[in-house]
Amino acid sequence: MPRSDAIHHRARLGRGAVAALAVIGLAAGAAVLLGPAGKGASAAGGRCGIGDESASLARPMPHVAARIASGGTFTIVALGSSSTSGTGASGPQNTYPSRLAAALAGRYPGLKVRVVNRGVPGDEAPGMAARIGRDVLPEKPDLVIWQVGTNGVINGDDALHTGEVVRAGVERIKAAGADVMLMNLQYAPAVLRHPHYRDMLHELDAVAYAEDVPLFPRFAIMRQWADEGRMPLNVMLGRDRLHMTDVSYECLAHQVAATIDGVAPPKVIEALLPAKTEG
Repeated sequence: MPRSDAIHHRARLGRGAVAALAVIGLAAGAAVLLGPAGKGASAAGGRCGIGDESASLARPMPHVAARIASGGTFTIVALGSSSTSGTGASGPQNTYPSRLAAALAGRYPGLKVRVVNRGVPGDEAPGMAARIGRDVLPEKPDLVIWQVGTNGVINGDDALHTGEVVRAGVERIKAAGADVMLMNLQYAPAVLRHPHYRDMLHELDAVAYAEDVPLFPRFAIMRQWADEGRMPLNVMLGRDRLHMTDVSYECLAHQVAATIDGVAPPKVIEALLPAKTEG
């Protein structure tokens, strides 16, 4: 089978598998819970929570689990574009990678948490993939969180081509000994005005399924925040109706941290917490 035909065949297989998840509406943006229920609910006045009725779709991350179990330095590289670099945040300390580092440090005081921000505003999948060798692998990450797809939708990129690029990049990162978590689009008016955003959501689902990596459904989570009134769009997004704010970056970080919580067994997590003293 020619390579191009094989790519389309794998994409169709991936879409078929994703269709089986339609009961919880992952690609359509329905409620999705990643990690233990309510882990992020205390942040930003309860805005961050995700409904308990939702299903967990987290996949195993063996390198992350091994790092949490063994201790030492837990290194995450956040690869992406402007919503990774922090456009819309009031300062570098309020980007989602910075807030993720703080959230994980609170959860795992026995680990030295290091989150490296490799977001470049305006970047798309090919540019991010080209930066893997320079910006990602030298950091020797345990986990790479790859935020991708929004700029592709806005610029009218072909979703299947984006999927091919992302799939190859995921394979390269995995071969280097790191886990990968994909993060899909923002839920925002600037995205929704492009009808083919659904194609990009489905394609990223297909890549995650084919590569057996977790996909963090940012689109679904942000949509739920808005639909349930937890976070109105004017709080969740800046004046450009696209980029996130300090509040939504904080909530995003807490939900990503909750996803990582689900990787290690409870006994491992307990061993990393300070011992309680009886008074």
